[in-house]
Amino acid sequence: MATAKVSISPAMRRTTGEKIYNVVNVIILSLFSLICAYPFYFLIINSLSSNQAAAAGEVTWRVIGWHWDNYKTVLGLDGLGQAAWISVVRTVIGTVLTVLASAYLGFMFTQQKMWKRSFWYRFVVITMYFNAGLIPMFITMKNYGLTNNFWVYILPAIVQPFNIILVKTYIESIPASLQEAAEVDGAGTMTVFWKIVLPMCTPILATVAIFSAVNQWNSFQDTLIYMTDSKLWSLQYLLYTYINQASSIANSVKANAANAALLATAATPTAIRMTVSVIVVLPIMFVYPFFQRFFVKGMMLGAVKG
Repeated sequence: MATAKVSISPAMRRTTGEKIYNVVNVIILSLFSLICAYPFYFLIINSLSSNQAAAAGEVTWRVIGWHWDNYKTVLGLDGLGQAAWISVVRTVIGTVLTVLASAYLGFMFTQQKMWKRSFWYRFVVITMYFNAGLIPMFITMKNYGLTNNFWVYILPAIVQPFNIILVKTYIESIPASLQEAAEVDGAGTMTVFWKIVLPMCTPILATVAIFSAVNQWNSFQDTLIYMTDSKLWSLQYLLYTYINQASSIANSVKANAANAALLATAATPTAIRMTVSVIVVLPIMFVYPFFQRFFVKGMMLGAVKG
């Protein structure tokens, strides 16, 4: 009588040592994830808790005295809407132009027919290691008329050597036969770029996009250096000034608190700082999940070749 063979899955064939190793790995990585996430959680629960409890350091794991007054106070500060608009517009335009420039230059640096290709590629890469410094950069921007100009946020950040290297390396992993077949059919360089190469570069371009978006959203030093017109201040710079003025803002709010119940939710310097930090961090954290599925793939494929 024939006996049926029972297939054993790889998971069932694991040794005791492998199972212990996997359990330890899960525990360590879980702890590491909690350590990374806790600072953001700490900011959020303190911004939503009683300001007196937050100032006394009593809020560590859960919200105490839940309220939204800190966000009402911060969102009601002067100039916040205009600064948020500037930050959103610079992030969107800057990201789009940086992605397009990185894609095009990365593609061109893979083309053997490009004039002096190796020289121009090295010329771009060397700027990662050497720059003129802050004062010459300011003088250059001033001579170009970019001080107190919105485009100072965009133009200097369009060409990023690191992003170009990532895209170039990724494109080199695409079979060259695809471009050769298109050229045989009469496609020119730009047709190959737009219709063949660009659609295949989605993972690496998503990676470049998130790098650029985070840099644009978080940047405030360019506002500090180049801008004196408050209408062009970015959200991060405006909130940075409010963090420095947290004590005076808290005092003005407390002065309007008529009783003890209002004092429990009246803003404190600690509450202002934490609330501002949450407002700055959360928008870009919501953007990241949309790019996450491309992020690891793009980084890995872009790192295959040097």
